[in-house]
This record gives sequence, C-alpha cells and structure tokens, in this order.
Amino acid sequence: MRILGVDPGTIITGYGIIDYHRNELTHIASGVIKIPSTKEQAARLQRIYDELDKIIKQYKPDEFAIETAFYGKNVQSALKIGYARGVSMLVAIHNDIPMKEYSPREIKKSVVGKGASSKEQVQYMIKKLLDLCVGSSRPKKTKIKFDESDALAVAVCHAFKITAPKRKSKNWKEYIEANPDRVIDT
Repeated sequence: MRILGVDPGTIITGYGIIDYHRNELTHIASGVIKIPSTKEQAARLQRIYDELDKIIKQYKPDEFAIETAFYGKNVQSALKIGYARGVSMLVAIHNDIPMKEYSPREIKKSVVGKGASSKEQVQYMIKKLLDLCVGSSRPKKTKIKFDESDALAVAVCHAFKITAPKRKSKNWKEYIEANPDRVIDT
C-alpha cells in the first residue's frame, strides 16, 4: 500500500510518500512545497493544490493522510493552516484517494511513543524507521526538513493505525477471532 502524508502550511507544505507492505516501511519520496510569503493567499493555495496533484499523479498513492489543525495562540495562523488543509484534502478528493486525519499528538505517539515529543525526536525516529540514516545500504537522504519528516510521520502513523489489531476483544479467543491475519499457524 502506498501512502501520501501531508503536513499542511501556506508557506511550507511537507509531503512524504511511503510504501507499507507486510509490516515493512519503505521511503519512496518526500520533500516540501515552498511558497514565497510575498504571494497572495489564493496563489499560494493554488500552488499547493497543483504541486500535490502532480505528486499524486506521479506516485499514485492508495491512501492519503493529513495532520489535523493545531490551534496555537495565533488565530490567523490556525486559519491559514486550515486553508492549506482544505486545499490538500480537496486534491485527494478530486483524485479519489481515501483520506484520514490524525492529530499532532496521535502522530507523535505513533512514531515516537510519546504524544509530547519534539520535532527532533520525530525526525530521528522517521530517519530510523525509513532507513534514511548514514550507514544504511540505500541512498541516504541526510538533509531532511522538519515539515518533510512531519509529513513522513503522518504517513507512518496512518500505516500503523490501519494495520493495528482490533482492540474490542476481552480474551485471547476473541482477539484471535477478531484478528486472524495477526496469528501465525505453527
């Protein structure tokens, strides 16, 4: 399964594409869509849409995951991120890609194990999980921006969430019946 993760922003939008197959994560592509702050808001949103549309057409993801809005002290910033989220979601809808949203805390907990993790911790774990570190056998992506690692974290979170076992079971028998794909016959 190919997953496109997006960390929305009107100046910098991060994207990350991973493949997830049989509990193995593979980095496909990632980067940032950087837009000059001097451009008008409508032009920035058009650029986000156009760039994500190109990425979708090139890499053909099966799933789309995006970070939910984070509300800080600045209401204007939250609104602008909302615009970028809306445009990003629209491009997924126009390309008929199933979409899921995750909170920043949920993403951090999924990738690092702690919902209050720093951007540095998330970036470190993404580099480890996707084998982007020096010393791996694949080509290295030594420089990675926080927006890029955040987008990859969104994609990784989605991969982990959609394959997580169902938790409604009260005992082992119920668990096995609810999750036959997670049981190995010996």
